Order: sequence, then structure tokens, then C-alpha cells
Amino acid sequence: MAYDQSLVEKRDYSLTGPSAARALELGLASAEWYHSDIPRKVMKDLMARSDQPAIRDTVIWLGLLVLTGIGGVYYWGSWVCLPFWVVYGVLYGSACDSRWHEAGHGTAFRTGWMNDIVYQIASFMVMRNPVNWRWSHARHHTDTIIVGRDAEIGFMHPTNVWMKFQSFVSPLDAYQSLKVIVRNAIGNMNADERDYIPAAEIPKAIYAARVHVAIYAATLIVALWLQSFVPFMLIGLPRLYGCWHMYMTGLIQHGGLAEDVVDHRLNSRTCYMNPISRWIYWNMNYHVEHHMFPMVPYHALPKLHELIKDDLPMACPSIWAAYAEMIPAVLRQRYEKGYYLRKDLPATARPYREELHQNVPDRSGMGA
Repeated sequence: MAYDQSLVEKRDYSLTGPSAARALELGLASAEWYHSDIPRKVMKDLMARSDQPAIRDTVIWLGLLVLTGIGGVYYWGSWVCLPFWVVYGVLYGSACDSRWHEAGHGTAFRTGWMNDIVYQIASFMVMRNPVNWRWSHARHHTDTIIVGRDAEIGFMHPTNVWMKFQSFVSPLDAYQSLKVIVRNAIGNMNADERDYIPAAEIPKAIYAARVHVAIYAATLIVALWLQSFVPFMLIGLPRLYGCWHMYMTGLIQHGGLAEDVVDHRLNSRTCYMNPISRWIYWNMNYHVEHHMFPMVPYHALPKLHELIKDDLPMACPSIWAAYAEMIPAVLRQRYEKGYYLRKDLPATARPYREELHQNVPDRSGMGA
């Protein structure tokens, strides 16, 4: 079957190009999003912050990091060290992402400085400038998957499947992340970064990047002094070999779903997961719920899900089921311009909010 190659031209995903102007023109920037109805008192209870769950989970997280790191170093040179490094890698290279995320929202802990400390540690582990990404993620929530506005769109059409596949071991992604840190450290902020970072925050972003570079430089010096690879196994390399869980769960957040809509039920995916993955991921598998109500702490998301699930598309029953529905949609997007997976709503749900979406060409491929 022959496909019209004009349909697979890459969209402009920059924040300063034609797509940004188009989003503003259509009212897609800072739009009013659909929210499921929840009584004010119930929402207030859901949004209540508490130190206890995050302190418990953070002590377990850091404690396991220390124990597995000690085990990996102690048994270095023997195959016995392998399981220690495997666990250490996931705790470093994957669990850091959800900790970065929730502490960045300021909802993980009730106490502000606790959020700040965990956010800084996790940002370093995941190789993200903590200043850049605080503002980038704020934009991601304001303009979720709005092309020309959202700097965190993971699937740019047509999707490079190979790049997504290699992200499970992350050499290119980690390299690009490190390049950004180094670029910021020498005072170079690109146009997209200057679009979503307030001017007053730029010096903070440069300083944060320099701190990160200094830690990596110190790690290199220690490795050379000890003539050992172990320092890199503790700092830096786990971001590569331990990131597979972060990408396994992160790719299904929005993959194969809609761009340029103002209803999170169309562009985000909720998926049931096993308890271990939910702990690593800090309940971000309830992703529609999180985007609708980002100020609800991670530990309250299961309760929020139970309250509004009758107004949402059916949750994927497992990670594998999420990939089974996502992969065909992503592959179809490679040759069918504007296609997205439009999931059915239950009879109890209010209709999708698509009035803004109807101002743009049909993106569903099914005349939605």
C-alpha cells in the first residue's frame, strides 16, 4: 500500500515557531480544561498534604539506595554484585523521576523544604536542570500536549520508533540531557527555555547546571584517583542502565493519544499497575486523574480514581495492555496525519470536551 509522503512531514514542535502562533490563535494556550465534577469538600480533603506518606517512602527509597550501593561496592569484581546494581539502578534511574515529579509539584510533602531537598536530589539523578524543568513542567500542565506550547511532548509526529526503543537504556537521551546541563552551565539558554523560564530565573538555572557539572567532574576525579569504575556505577551510569522502568511507565502516559485538545481524557492514559511499579512510579499510573487535578498528592490518587472513574475512559488493565493499544496507534501516526486513539467513554461519563478541538482539522482519522 502506498502512502502520501506529504502526510508524514514532521510537525513544528518548537515553542517559538508557527505552531506556537497557531495555538494562541485557536485559544489552545492556557485554555479552560475539562474537569470531572467533585464536591468542593471532597476535593479539599483529597488535596490535603501530609509529610508521613512521603517521609516513609523516601526513607525506604534512600535506605535501599544506600544498602544496594554498599552491596554493589562490597561485592565488586564478583557476579554477586549484579543483583545489587540492578536494584540500585532502578532506584536511581527510575524512581528518581517520580520523586522529581511529585516534589516539583510541591505535593509530596506538606513541609516545603522537604519537597525542595528531594526535588534537587532527584533532578540530579534524572539529569534535569531543576530550574528549567520546574517551569517546563508547569507549562506541560497548563498546555498539555498542545503543539507549540508544551515542551515535554514525548511523541512527536511522525514518531521515531528507534529512538523510543533505545530510550529503555537511554544512551542518546542521557547524552542529550547532559549536553543541556553543560550548555546551561556555560550560560547558554536556548529559545524554548527562554520561552517558559521567567527571565529572573535564568541565573538560577545557570547556577544549578554548574553545580551538576561540578558533581560529575568530582566523580571523574575520584574515579581517576581510585583507578576504579565504581564511582560511575554510583553516580551517573545508573541513569542509563536503570532508567528502563521510568520509560516503560512514562511512554504510556500520552503515547498514541490526541494533540491539541482541552480534555485530559483524550490526551492522557490511566493504567493499573502492580504494587511495586506503583511504588516506584508514585501512583502516576493514574495519569488522567493527575492531569485533571495536579494538586492532589500521589498517595490520594487511587481514591480520586475511584471517585471519578465513571467519567473517564476505561483504565488499561495492565502495562502490557497499555502498550498493546498504544503501539498500533503510534505506528499508524507515522503514516496517517492527525490520527489518534480516541477511547470510548462509559455511558455514565459526560461527553468529551471538543469545542476547541473542532476548530482545527479532524485529528482522529475517524471523523470524531
